[in-house]
Amino acid sequence: MQIKEEHQPVLLEEVIEHLAIKPDGIYIDATFGRGGHTREILKHLGGKGRLFVIDKDPAAVAYAKQHWGQDPRLQICAGSFSKIGEIAKANRIVGQVDGLLLDLGVSSPQLDQAERGFSFLRDGPLDMRMDPNHGISAAQWLACAREKEIAQVLKDYGEERYAKRIAKAIDAARQQTPITTTVQLAEIVKRAHPRWERHKHPATQTFQAIRIWINKELEDLQTCLEQSLDILSIGGRLVVISFHSLEDRIVKRFIRKHSSEPAELKRLAIIPTEWRPRLKSLGRGIKSDAQAIAKNPRSRSAVLRIGEKLL
Repeated sequence: MQIKEEHQPVLLEEVIEHLAIKPDGIYIDATFGRGGHTREILKHLGGKGRLFVIDKDPAAVAYAKQHWGQDPRLQICAGSFSKIGEIAKANRIVGQVDGLLLDLGVSSPQLDQAERGFSFLRDGPLDMRMDPNHGISAAQWLACAREKEIAQVLKDYGEERYAKRIAKAIDAARQQTPITTTVQLAEIVKRAHPRWERHKHPATQTFQAIRIWINKELEDLQTCLEQSLDILSIGGRLVVISFHSLEDRIVKRFIRKHSSEPAELKRLAIIPTEWRPRLKSLGRGIKSDAQAIAKNPRSRSAVLRIGEKLL
């Protein structure tokens, strides 16, 4: 499938504003996708600036090499952002990164390509792996997971109210024939779901849950956030875009945790350095306005949060 050249990133102006890009600074776009944010960051970097881009999707890495492989300011890193500490160490930028961007979730090109198996709107193989070369596909997992495990994943990662009912339907269906395509799974969920929200496909939360589980998205996010404190420079910005409550809750709690000292130490005149806050929260979550949502409906659920490293 042909991918649109000009992918429209979510909250682009807000991201650039809060990264506070210095022409000679060091930045990481840890979720490259198709380079929407990278393209704009590079416009603000001078000849001595450096930008590291990370993605676990081989198609995204290939796209980065094709479009920016000759730019001496940019370095392309294949892999998960959960390895950001190792990447920073290997490139000798620990404690020197002026801005780290995370644009979470599945990218628009991944959703648009039926063969990737992310979307119930397009019939394709039930894969859902961001890196098709590693791990098991959604179809393989559904073939071997116990009904109770499927229900738990749908509840925990999709916040699906009817998780047990849907898991039971999946179990019954797979005993008749293997579940191998996106439309096949979507129809099973549709028949099992007793109540649908208006303008929302009944399989939305099920697909979200399985995708998050297959790719270990929440675990990788938590790992990356913890490593971010060491790789950022003093005054460096952590900028994160989340697309659902599970992601946003992790980001919000992380920033809050590291933005305040323990309650029992707040009355001390001098707080020991090891207990001082390492981050400062820069305002509340930022959301897209009506005009941005009209141009890009996928931005409707996006929330941007920013933290600044203090020490």
